[in-house]
Amino acid sequence: MSSPDPKKDGTPSIQHISDVEKEKSTYAEPIDIPADLDKRITRKLDIRLMPWLFGLWLLAFIDRSNIGNARIDGLAEDLKLDANKFNIALAVFYVPYICYDVPSNLVIKYFHAGYYLPSLLIAWGFVSMCTGFVKSYHGLLVARFFLGLAEGGLLGGMLVYLSMFYRRHQMLFRITLFYCAAPLSGAFGGLLATGFAQIHSGGYNGWPFIFFIEGAITVVFGTAILFVLPHTPSEINFFNPEEKAACIARMRLDANGSNATETVDQEKFSWFWVRRAILNVNTIMLSLNFFAIITPIYSFSLFLPTIIRSLGYTRVTAQLFTVPPNMCAFVTVLLTGWFSDKWQLRGPLMLVGCSVAIVGYIMLIASTTSSVQYGGTFLVAAGIFPCSPLVMGWLTNNLAPHYVRATGTGFQIMIANMAAFIATFTYLQEDAPRYITGHAINIGMLGLALVLTSVNILYCRWENNKRASGKRDYRLREEKEEMLGYRHPQFKYTI
Repeated sequence: MSSPDPKKDGTPSIQHISDVEKEKSTYAEPIDIPADLDKRITRKLDIRLMPWLFGLWLLAFIDRSNIGNARIDGLAEDLKLDANKFNIALAVFYVPYICYDVPSNLVIKYFHAGYYLPSLLIAWGFVSMCTGFVKSYHGLLVARFFLGLAEGGLLGGMLVYLSMFYRRHQMLFRITLFYCAAPLSGAFGGLLATGFAQIHSGGYNGWPFIFFIEGAITVVFGTAILFVLPHTPSEINFFNPEEKAACIARMRLDANGSNATETVDQEKFSWFWVRRAILNVNTIMLSLNFFAIITPIYSFSLFLPTIIRSLGYTRVTAQLFTVPPNMCAFVTVLLTGWFSDKWQLRGPLMLVGCSVAIVGYIMLIASTTSSVQYGGTFLVAAGIFPCSPLVMGWLTNNLAPHYVRATGTGFQIMIANMAAFIATFTYLQEDAPRYITGHAINIGMLGLALVLTSVNILYCRWENNKRASGKRDYRLREEKEEMLGYRHPQFKYTI
Protein backbone atom coordinates (compact mmCIF):
# COMPACT_ATOMS: atom_id res chain seq x y z
CA MET A 1 0.00 0.00 0.00
CA SER A 2 1.39 3.42 -0.91
CA SER A 3 1.65 6.10 1.72
CA PRO A 4 -0.90 8.94 1.75
CA ASP A 5 -0.26 11.82 -0.62
CA PRO A 6 1.19 14.77 1.25
CA LYS A 7 -0.35 18.20 1.14
CA LYS A 8 1.70 21.13 -0.10
CA ASP A 9 3.18 21.69 3.35
CA GLY A 10 4.24 18.05 3.56
CA THR A 11 1.59 17.05 6.11
CA PRO A 12 -0.68 14.13 5.12
CA SER A 13 -4.37 14.97 5.02
CA ILE A 14 -6.60 13.58 7.75
CA GLN A 15 -8.90 12.25 5.05
CA HIS A 16 -6.06 10.03 3.89
CA ILE A 17 -5.42 8.99 7.48
CA SER A 18 -9.08 8.06 7.81
CA ASP A 19 -8.90 6.03 4.59
CA VAL A 20 -5.85 4.20 5.87
CA GLU A 21 -7.63 3.37 9.12
CA LYS A 22 -10.65 2.04 7.24
CA GLU A 23 -8.38 -0.29 5.29
CA LYS A 24 -6.93 -1.57 8.62
CA SER A 25 -3.52 -1.94 7.05
CA THR A 26 0.03 -1.40 8.27
CA TYR A 27 1.48 2.04 7.69
CA ALA A 28 4.23 1.88 5.09
CA GLU A 29 5.67 5.23 6.19
CA PRO A 30 5.16 7.40 9.28
CA ILE A 31 2.16 9.71 9.09
CA ASP A 32 2.53 12.92 11.08
CA ILE A 33 -0.56 14.28 12.80
CA PRO A 34 -0.66 18.10 12.46
CA ALA A 35 0.45 19.65 15.74
CA ASP A 36 -2.65 21.79 16.21
CA LEU A 37 -4.91 18.80 15.63
CA ASP A 38 -2.90 16.65 18.03
CA LYS A 39 -3.15 19.32 20.73
CA ARG A 40 -6.89 19.68 20.15
CA ILE A 41 -7.39 15.93 20.54
CA THR A 42 -5.38 15.85 23.78
CA ARG A 43 -7.19 18.88 25.18
CA LYS A 44 -10.61 17.38 24.48
CA LEU A 45 -9.60 14.07 26.06
CA ASP A 46 -8.27 15.85 29.14
CA ILE A 47 -11.48 17.83 29.57
CA ARG A 48 -13.84 14.90 28.94
CA LEU A 49 -11.99 12.06 30.70
CA MET A 50 -9.68 13.27 33.45
CA PRO A 51 -12.21 14.96 35.82
CA TRP A 52 -14.24 11.74 35.96
CA LEU A 53 -11.19 9.53 36.51
CA PHE A 54 -9.98 11.91 39.21
CA GLY A 55 -13.33 11.57 40.95
CA LEU A 56 -13.23 7.78 40.65
CA TRP A 57 -9.85 7.51 42.35
CA LEU A 58 -10.60 10.17 44.95
CA LEU A 59 -13.69 8.31 46.13
CA ALA A 60 -11.91 4.94 45.93
CA PHE A 61 -9.15 6.09 48.27
CA ILE A 62 -11.58 7.86 50.63
CA ASP A 63 -13.79 4.76 50.91
CA ARG A 64 -10.78 2.49 51.35
CA SER A 65 -8.92 4.49 53.98
CA ASN A 66 -11.76 6.15 55.92
CA ILE A 67 -11.61 3.24 58.34
CA GLY A 68 -8.45 4.89 59.71
CA ASN A 69 -10.45 8.02 60.51
CA ALA A 70 -13.35 5.99 61.90
CA ARG A 71 -10.95 4.13 64.18
CA ILE A 72 -10.07 7.18 66.27
CA ASP A 73 -13.71 8.37 66.19
CA GLY A 74 -15.04 5.36 68.12
CA LEU A 75 -15.08 2.37 65.75
CA ALA A 76 -12.40 0.51 67.69
CA GLU A 77 -14.23 0.95 70.99
CA ASP A 78 -17.72 0.16 69.68
CA LEU A 79 -16.66 -3.02 67.87
CA LYS A 80 -14.14 -4.00 70.56
CA LEU A 81 -11.22 -4.14 68.16
CA ASP A 82 -8.61 -5.04 70.72
CA ALA A 83 -5.16 -6.51 70.02
CA ASN A 84 -4.57 -6.78 66.25
CA LYS A 85 -8.20 -7.11 65.10
CA PHE A 86 -8.11 -3.70 63.41
CA ASN A 87 -5.05 -4.73 61.40
CA ILE A 88 -6.74 -7.97 60.35
CA ALA A 89 -9.79 -6.02 59.19
CA LEU A 90 -7.49 -3.90 57.04
CA ALA A 91 -5.76 -6.95 55.56
CA VAL A 92 -9.01 -8.74 54.62
CA PHE A 93 -9.75 -5.97 52.11
CA TYR A 94 -6.77 -6.98 50.00
CA VAL A 95 -7.55 -10.69 49.58
CA PRO A 96 -10.24 -10.25 46.86
CA TYR A 97 -8.60 -7.01 45.70
CA ILE A 98 -5.46 -8.91 44.71
CA CYS A 99 -7.24 -11.88 43.15
CA TYR A 100 -9.38 -9.74 40.85
CA ASP A 101 -6.66 -7.51 39.34
CA VAL A 102 -5.61 -9.55 36.30
CA PRO A 103 -9.05 -11.00 35.38
CA SER A 104 -10.57 -7.53 35.57
CA ASN A 105 -8.03 -6.04 33.16
CA LEU A 106 -8.64 -8.83 30.66
CA VAL A 107 -12.42 -8.31 30.56
CA ILE A 108 -12.57 -4.51 30.72
CA LYS A 109 -12.79 -4.14 26.94
CA TYR A 110 -15.36 -6.96 26.64
CA PHE A 111 -17.70 -5.35 29.18
CA HIS A 112 -17.11 -1.85 27.72
CA ALA A 113 -14.82 0.27 29.87
CA GLY A 114 -17.17 3.25 29.92
CA TYR A 115 -19.78 1.15 31.74
CA TYR A 116 -17.44 -1.13 33.66
CA LEU A 117 -15.46 1.43 35.68
CA PRO A 118 -18.51 3.40 36.94
CA SER A 119 -20.26 0.12 37.81
CA LEU A 120 -17.36 -0.78 40.11
CA LEU A 121 -17.75 2.63 41.75
CA ILE A 122 -21.46 2.12 42.40
CA ALA A 123 -20.83 -1.35 43.85
CA TRP A 124 -18.21 -0.29 46.38
CA GLY A 125 -20.17 2.84 47.32
CA PHE A 126 -23.05 0.60 48.31
CA VAL A 127 -20.72 -1.66 50.32
CA SER A 128 -19.19 1.38 52.03
CA MET A 129 -22.64 2.52 53.11
CA CYS A 130 -23.32 -0.93 54.55
CA THR A 131 -20.11 -0.72 56.60
CA GLY A 132 -21.78 1.92 58.76
CA PHE A 133 -24.36 -0.64 59.87
CA VAL A 134 -21.92 -3.25 61.19
CA LYS A 135 -22.24 -4.10 64.88
CA SER A 136 -19.43 -6.62 65.33
CA TYR A 137 -15.87 -7.44 64.38
CA HIS A 138 -17.03 -10.25 62.07
CA GLY A 139 -19.46 -7.90 60.33
CA LEU A 140 -16.59 -5.52 59.69
CA LEU A 141 -14.54 -8.34 58.14
CA VAL A 142 -17.38 -9.18 55.73
CA ALA A 143 -17.83 -5.54 54.73
CA ARG A 144 -14.10 -5.06 54.12
CA PHE A 145 -13.96 -8.25 52.02
CA PHE A 146 -16.70 -7.10 49.65
CA LEU A 147 -15.25 -3.59 49.50
CA GLY A 148 -11.98 -5.10 48.28
CA LEU A 149 -13.81 -7.21 45.71
CA ALA A 150 -15.63 -4.17 44.32
CA GLU A 151 -12.50 -2.00 44.16
CA GLY A 152 -10.22 -4.74 42.83
CA GLY A 153 -10.49 -3.91 39.14
CA LEU A 154 -10.32 -0.14 39.35
CA LEU A 155 -6.65 0.91 39.33
CA GLY A 156 -5.48 -1.50 36.64
CA GLY A 157 -8.61 -0.76 34.64
CA MET A 158 -7.92 2.97 34.72
CA LEU A 159 -4.34 2.46 33.53
CA VAL A 160 -5.45 0.26 30.64
CA TYR A 161 -8.24 2.70 29.83
CA LEU A 162 -5.89 5.69 29.61
CA SER A 163 -3.46 3.75 27.41
CA MET A 164 -6.22 3.39 24.80
CA PHE A 165 -6.41 7.17 24.30
CA TYR A 166 -3.04 8.78 25.11
CA ARG A 167 0.46 8.50 23.68
CA ARG A 168 3.04 6.68 25.80
CA HIS A 169 4.76 9.85 26.95
CA GLN A 170 1.50 11.63 27.68
CA MET A 171 0.49 8.83 30.05
CA LEU A 172 2.42 9.65 33.20
CA PHE A 173 1.01 13.14 33.66
CA ARG A 174 -2.52 11.79 33.07
CA ILE A 175 -1.91 9.07 35.65
CA THR A 176 -0.82 11.73 38.12
CA LEU A 177 -3.90 13.82 37.28
CA PHE A 178 -6.08 11.11 38.78
CA TYR A 179 -3.56 9.62 41.22
CA CYS A 180 -3.02 12.96 42.99
CA ALA A 181 -6.48 12.28 44.37
CA ALA A 182 -4.87 9.70 46.69
CA PRO A 183 -3.08 12.21 48.94
CA LEU A 184 -5.94 14.67 48.44
CA SER A 185 -8.32 12.02 49.78
CA GLY A 186 -6.27 11.99 52.97
CA ALA A 187 -6.83 15.72 53.29
CA PHE A 188 -10.53 15.55 52.43
CA GLY A 189 -10.99 12.41 54.49
CA GLY A 190 -9.69 14.09 57.62
CA LEU A 191 -11.92 17.14 57.14
CA LEU A 192 -15.02 15.12 56.27
CA ALA A 193 -14.48 12.67 59.12
CA THR A 194 -14.15 15.51 61.59
CA GLY A 195 -17.57 16.82 60.57
CA PHE A 196 -19.43 13.54 60.06
CA ALA A 197 -18.23 12.15 63.38
CA GLN A 198 -20.19 14.88 65.16
CA ILE A 199 -23.51 13.46 63.90
CA HIS A 200 -25.56 11.46 66.41
CA SER A 201 -28.88 10.16 65.14
CA GLY A 202 -31.03 7.04 65.14
CA GLY A 203 -28.81 5.17 67.57
CA TYR A 204 -25.71 5.67 65.44
CA ASN A 205 -23.06 7.87 66.99
CA GLY A 206 -20.23 9.44 65.05
CA TRP A 207 -18.19 7.02 62.98
CA PRO A 208 -21.07 5.21 61.12
CA PHE A 209 -21.94 8.47 59.39
CA ILE A 210 -18.47 8.60 57.88
CA PHE A 211 -19.40 5.44 55.95
CA PHE A 212 -23.07 6.36 55.36
CA ILE A 213 -22.43 9.75 53.77
CA GLU A 214 -19.20 9.03 51.92
CA GLY A 215 -20.69 5.80 50.52
CA ALA A 216 -23.82 7.61 49.35
CA ILE A 217 -21.73 10.28 47.60
CA THR A 218 -19.85 7.48 45.80
CA VAL A 219 -23.05 5.82 44.56
CA VAL A 220 -24.43 9.13 43.26
CA PHE A 221 -21.18 9.98 41.46
CA GLY A 222 -20.93 6.52 39.88
CA THR A 223 -24.49 6.73 38.61
CA ALA A 224 -23.85 10.19 37.16
CA ILE A 225 -20.91 9.07 35.00
CA LEU A 226 -22.28 5.67 33.98
CA PHE A 227 -22.97 6.82 30.42
CA VAL A 228 -20.38 9.56 30.07
CA LEU A 229 -17.09 7.74 29.45
CA PRO A 230 -16.32 6.43 25.92
CA HIS A 231 -15.26 2.79 25.58
CA THR A 232 -12.50 3.07 22.93
CA PRO A 233 -11.17 5.83 20.60
CA SER A 234 -13.43 4.68 17.76
CA GLU A 235 -16.50 5.20 19.98
CA ILE A 236 -15.80 8.77 21.09
CA ASN A 237 -18.86 10.89 20.31
CA PHE A 238 -17.29 14.25 21.24
CA PHE A 239 -14.81 14.07 18.32
CA ASN A 240 -15.63 15.08 14.78
CA PRO A 241 -14.65 12.56 12.05
CA GLU A 242 -11.27 14.21 11.47
CA GLU A 243 -10.38 14.15 15.18
CA LYS A 244 -11.54 10.56 15.62
CA ALA A 245 -9.47 9.34 12.66
CA ALA A 246 -6.40 11.23 13.87
CA CYS A 247 -6.81 9.93 17.43
CA ILE A 248 -6.79 6.34 16.18
CA ALA A 249 -3.91 7.06 13.82
CA ARG A 250 -1.69 8.65 16.45
CA MET A 251 -2.07 5.64 18.74
CA ARG A 252 -0.93 3.38 15.88
CA LEU A 253 2.05 5.64 15.24
CA ASP A 254 2.97 5.79 18.91
CA ALA A 255 3.15 1.98 19.07
CA ASN A 256 6.43 2.01 17.09
CA GLY A 257 5.60 -1.25 15.35
CA SER A 258 4.42 -3.06 18.49
CA ASN A 259 0.87 -3.44 17.14
CA ALA A 260 1.36 -2.68 13.49
CA THR A 261 -1.80 -4.22 12.07
CA GLU A 262 -4.46 -3.75 14.72
CA THR A 263 -6.21 -1.05 16.70
CA VAL A 264 -7.54 -1.58 20.22
CA ASP A 265 -10.94 -2.48 18.77
CA GLN A 266 -9.51 -5.10 16.41
CA GLU A 267 -7.05 -6.83 18.76
CA LYS A 268 -8.22 -10.23 20.01
CA PHE A 269 -7.36 -11.95 23.27
CA SER A 270 -4.67 -14.63 23.14
CA TRP A 271 -2.78 -16.49 25.86
CA PHE A 272 0.32 -15.77 23.78
CA TRP A 273 0.13 -12.13 24.87
CA VAL A 274 -0.46 -13.11 28.49
CA ARG A 275 2.78 -15.13 28.48
CA ARG A 276 4.64 -12.28 26.79
CA ALA A 277 3.45 -9.89 29.49
CA ILE A 278 4.49 -12.06 32.42
CA LEU A 279 7.92 -12.90 30.97
CA ASN A 280 8.89 -9.28 30.35
CA VAL A 281 11.79 -8.16 32.54
CA ASN A 282 10.07 -4.82 33.12
CA THR A 283 6.94 -6.60 34.38
CA ILE A 284 8.90 -8.61 36.94
CA MET A 285 11.18 -5.79 38.13
CA LEU A 286 8.50 -3.10 38.28
CA SER A 287 5.99 -5.38 39.97
CA LEU A 288 8.48 -6.08 42.77
CA ASN A 289 9.32 -2.38 42.81
CA PHE A 290 5.67 -1.41 43.22
CA PHE A 291 5.43 -3.98 46.03
CA ALA A 292 8.23 -2.14 47.84
CA ILE A 293 6.71 1.31 47.22
CA ILE A 294 3.12 0.49 48.08
CA THR A 295 4.05 -0.75 51.57
CA PRO A 296 4.83 2.74 52.96
CA ILE A 297 2.01 4.30 50.89
CA TYR A 298 -0.64 2.03 52.37
CA SER A 299 0.70 2.19 55.91
CA PHE A 300 0.95 5.99 55.68
CA SER A 301 -2.62 6.34 54.35
CA LEU A 302 -4.14 3.97 56.89
CA PHE A 303 -2.19 4.97 59.98
CA LEU A 304 -1.38 8.68 59.55
CA PRO A 305 -4.20 9.74 61.94
CA THR A 306 -2.91 7.21 64.49
CA ILE A 307 0.72 8.34 64.06
CA ILE A 308 -0.15 12.02 64.48
CA ARG A 309 -2.31 11.35 67.51
CA SER A 310 0.58 9.44 69.08
CA LEU A 311 2.59 12.68 68.94
CA GLY A 312 0.34 14.00 71.71
CA TYR A 313 -2.42 15.76 69.79
CA THR A 314 -6.13 15.45 70.57
CA ARG A 315 -8.49 13.41 68.37
CA VAL A 316 -9.89 16.38 66.43
CA THR A 317 -6.48 18.03 66.07
CA ALA A 318 -4.98 14.76 64.80
CA GLN A 319 -7.71 14.50 62.14
CA LEU A 320 -7.08 18.07 60.98
CA PHE A 321 -3.29 17.66 61.06
CA THR A 322 -3.53 14.90 58.45
CA VAL A 323 -4.51 17.56 55.89
CA PRO A 324 -1.22 19.53 55.37
CA PRO A 325 1.09 16.52 54.65
CA ASN A 326 -1.43 15.16 52.18
CA MET A 327 -1.81 18.51 50.46
CA CYS A 328 1.98 18.67 50.16
CA ALA A 329 1.92 15.25 48.49
CA PHE A 330 -0.89 16.37 46.17
CA VAL A 331 1.24 19.20 44.79
CA THR A 332 4.35 17.01 44.55
CA VAL A 333 2.53 14.30 42.61
CA LEU A 334 1.31 16.81 40.02
CA LEU A 335 4.70 18.46 39.58
CA THR A 336 6.51 15.13 39.32
CA GLY A 337 4.07 13.84 36.71
CA TRP A 338 4.42 16.95 34.58
CA PHE A 339 8.21 16.91 34.63
CA SER A 340 8.31 13.15 34.12
CA ASP A 341 6.44 13.40 30.81
CA LYS A 342 8.35 16.55 29.79
CA TRP A 343 11.70 14.80 30.33
CA GLN A 344 10.35 11.33 29.40
CA LEU A 345 11.94 9.93 32.56
CA ARG A 346 10.49 7.61 35.20
CA GLY A 347 13.26 5.77 37.09
CA PRO A 348 15.55 8.71 38.01
CA LEU A 349 12.61 10.59 39.55
CA MET A 350 11.72 7.49 41.57
CA LEU A 351 15.24 7.45 42.99
CA VAL A 352 14.74 11.03 44.21
CA GLY A 353 11.29 10.32 45.68
CA CYS A 354 12.38 7.22 47.61
CA SER A 355 15.40 9.06 49.03
CA VAL A 356 13.26 11.97 50.26
CA ALA A 357 10.82 9.56 51.94
CA ILE A 358 13.68 7.74 53.70
CA VAL A 359 14.83 11.05 55.19
CA GLY A 360 11.28 11.61 56.47
CA TYR A 361 11.15 8.23 58.20
CA ILE A 362 14.56 8.86 59.76
CA MET A 363 13.16 12.08 61.25
CA LEU A 364 10.23 10.10 62.71
CA ILE A 365 12.58 7.55 64.28
CA ALA A 366 15.48 9.72 65.42
CA SER A 367 13.65 12.70 66.92
CA THR A 368 11.54 12.90 70.04
CA THR A 369 10.30 16.41 69.22
CA SER A 370 6.73 16.44 67.95
CA SER A 371 7.31 19.28 65.48
CA VAL A 372 10.28 17.49 63.89
CA GLN A 373 8.38 14.21 63.70
CA TYR A 374 5.39 15.96 62.16
CA GLY A 375 7.76 17.57 59.64
CA GLY A 376 8.95 14.07 58.76
CA THR A 377 5.43 13.14 57.66
CA PHE A 378 5.63 15.89 55.01
CA LEU A 379 8.81 14.39 53.53
CA VAL A 380 7.33 10.89 53.63
CA ALA A 381 4.19 12.01 51.82
CA ALA A 382 6.07 14.14 49.26
CA GLY A 383 8.50 11.31 48.54
CA ILE A 384 6.39 8.17 48.33
CA PHE A 385 3.17 9.31 46.66
CA PRO A 386 4.80 10.42 43.36
CA CYS A 387 6.59 7.05 43.13
CA SER A 388 3.34 5.14 42.69
CA PRO A 389 2.22 6.77 39.41
CA LEU A 390 5.84 6.75 38.24
CA VAL A 391 6.23 2.98 38.63
CA MET A 392 2.81 2.28 37.07
CA GLY A 393 3.42 4.65 34.17
CA TRP A 394 6.86 3.17 33.61
CA LEU A 395 5.42 -0.29 33.06
CA THR A 396 2.53 0.82 30.85
CA ASN A 397 5.07 2.68 28.68
CA ASN A 398 7.16 -0.45 28.22
CA LEU A 399 4.42 -2.98 27.37
CA ALA A 400 2.47 -3.37 24.11
CA PRO A 401 0.02 -4.17 22.58
CA HIS A 402 -3.29 -3.93 24.50
CA TYR A 403 -3.57 -7.40 26.06
CA VAL A 404 0.11 -7.43 27.01
CA ARG A 405 -0.37 -4.10 28.75
CA ALA A 406 -3.62 -5.24 30.36
CA THR A 407 -2.03 -8.41 31.71
CA GLY A 408 1.21 -6.75 32.81
CA THR A 409 -0.42 -3.87 34.66
CA GLY A 410 -2.89 -6.24 36.32
CA PHE A 411 -0.03 -8.50 37.38
CA GLN A 412 1.94 -5.52 38.69
CA ILE A 413 -0.96 -4.31 40.81
CA MET A 414 -1.67 -7.85 42.04
CA ILE A 415 1.93 -8.31 43.23
CA ALA A 416 2.10 -4.79 44.65
CA ASN A 417 -1.05 -5.17 46.71
CA MET A 418 0.35 -8.23 48.43
CA ALA A 419 2.37 -5.63 50.32
CA ALA A 420 -0.85 -4.70 52.07
CA PHE A 421 -0.42 -7.73 54.31
CA ILE A 422 2.83 -6.15 55.49
CA ALA A 423 1.55 -2.58 55.53
CA THR A 424 -1.49 -3.36 57.67
CA PHE A 425 0.74 -4.87 60.37
CA THR A 426 3.58 -2.32 60.34
CA TYR A 427 2.02 -0.16 63.06
CA LEU A 428 0.94 -2.36 65.94
CA GLN A 429 -0.71 -1.22 69.13
CA GLU A 430 2.13 -2.50 71.31
CA ASP A 431 4.65 -0.31 69.42
CA ALA A 432 2.89 2.95 70.35
CA PRO A 433 3.70 5.77 70.67
CA ARG A 434 7.03 5.76 68.73
CA TYR A 435 6.18 3.03 66.19
CA ILE A 436 9.89 2.57 65.47
CA THR A 437 9.42 -0.93 64.04
CA GLY A 438 6.87 0.29 61.50
CA HIS A 439 9.04 3.20 60.38
CA ALA A 440 12.08 0.89 60.06
CA ILE A 441 10.14 -1.59 57.90
CA ASN A 442 9.19 1.21 55.54
CA ILE A 443 12.79 2.41 55.31
CA GLY A 444 13.81 -1.13 54.35
CA MET A 445 11.14 -1.29 51.65
CA LEU A 446 12.22 2.04 50.19
CA GLY A 447 15.82 0.82 50.16
CA LEU A 448 14.67 -2.21 48.14
CA ALA A 449 12.86 0.15 45.75
CA LEU A 450 16.08 2.11 45.21
CA VAL A 451 17.93 -1.08 44.23
CA LEU A 452 15.19 -2.35 41.90
CA THR A 453 14.79 1.05 40.24
CA SER A 454 18.53 1.28 39.56
CA VAL A 455 18.66 -2.22 38.08
CA ASN A 456 15.70 -1.57 35.78
CA ILE A 457 17.19 1.71 34.55
CA LEU A 458 20.38 -0.13 33.59
CA TYR A 459 18.43 -2.92 31.87
CA CYS A 460 16.30 -0.52 29.78
CA ARG A 461 19.36 1.42 28.68
CA TRP A 462 21.17 -1.81 27.72
CA GLU A 463 18.19 -3.10 25.72
CA ASN A 464 17.64 0.23 23.96
CA ASN A 465 21.31 0.28 22.91
CA LYS A 466 20.94 -3.24 21.49
CA ARG A 467 17.93 -2.14 19.42
CA ALA A 468 19.58 1.08 18.26
CA SER A 469 22.64 -0.82 17.04
CA GLY A 470 20.52 -3.29 15.06
CA LYS A 471 21.22 -6.30 17.29
CA ARG A 472 17.49 -7.03 17.66
CA ASP A 473 16.66 -6.81 13.93
CA TYR A 474 16.85 -10.61 13.63
CA ARG A 475 13.44 -10.75 15.29
CA LEU A 476 11.88 -9.32 12.14
CA ARG A 477 13.18 -12.32 10.19
CA GLU A 478 12.40 -14.99 12.75
CA GLU A 479 8.91 -13.88 13.86
CA LYS A 480 5.85 -12.27 12.34
CA GLU A 481 6.05 -8.53 12.83
CA GLU A 482 2.51 -8.26 14.21
CA MET A 483 3.43 -10.79 16.95
CA LEU A 484 6.48 -8.96 18.28
CA GLY A 485 4.72 -6.41 20.46
CA TYR A 486 7.19 -4.68 22.80
CA ARG A 487 9.98 -6.89 21.34
CA HIS A 488 9.83 -5.00 18.04
CA PRO A 489 13.28 -3.49 17.22
CA GLN A 490 11.71 -0.06 16.74
CA PHE A 491 10.03 -0.10 20.17
CA LYS A 492 12.13 1.90 22.61
CA TYR A 493 11.88 1.36 26.35
CA THR A 494 11.25 4.38 28.57
CA ILE A 495 13.96 4.88 31.20
